Amino acid sequence: NGAAATRAAAQLVLLDGRFARLPSVLAEGRRVIGNIERVASLFVTKNVYSFLLVLLVSVARLPYPFLPRHLTLISSITIGIPAFVLALGPNAERYRPGFLRRVLRFAIPSGTITALAIFAAYALAAIEDLPPDERRTAATIAALTVALWIIAVLARPYAAWKIALLCAMVGIAVAAIAIPPIRDLFDLTVPAAMLPQALAIGGAGAVGIELVHRWSSAHDDRPSR
Repeated sequence: NGAAATRAAAQLVLLDGRFARLPSVLAEGRRVIGNIERVASLFVTKNVYSFLLVLLVSVARLPYPFLPRHLTLISSITIGIPAFVLALGPNAERYRPGFLRRVLRFAIPSGTITALAIFAAYALAAIEDLPPDERRTAATIAALTVALWIIAVLARPYAAWKIALLCAMVGIAVAAIAIPPIRDLFDLTVPAAMLPQALAIGGAGAVGIELVHRWSSAHDDRPSR
């Protein structure tokens, strides 16, 4: 309700002149900023492990472990769908400076762990002289295991809708591997001899992700100097 010059220079203008609007404006800002950080961590982690995986297989002179349809499966249930849902969900966390530092502190080690887990599963399957389709499936299983745990970490604190999202993504991953028609659609062949090792490698990667998250959270809680 101020003068035109005052309104033009103001950093915040209440279009209806009601200060009661401010809590909802603040809540929306927190939701947007918090969810951008969460989704950014997810995408940067994916970019890091994709880049490192290319380097690892190039140095080892191994074929790339995924077909396009495998990447479609992994990206859909560990990046695309979760990022869309998490970006729109409520988030009441207060703004904290250091957005880029927090994202990189989580994403770089998490992406490195994911790349190493995928490469380890694929290389071990190659050492075991398994067929190419079983090697790719072992790598896919390891990738899904680690990437789903990344979602579980970034979705905290949990709410009913986040738990439902996680269960749905895990269900899709299990169905893609366990149900023959879906498995054939994604050109997967479960390596019976390699399945425990692939799951163990993925589980070890998930433990690494959890440790990275706890280290990153503890670092954020330290008082700034």
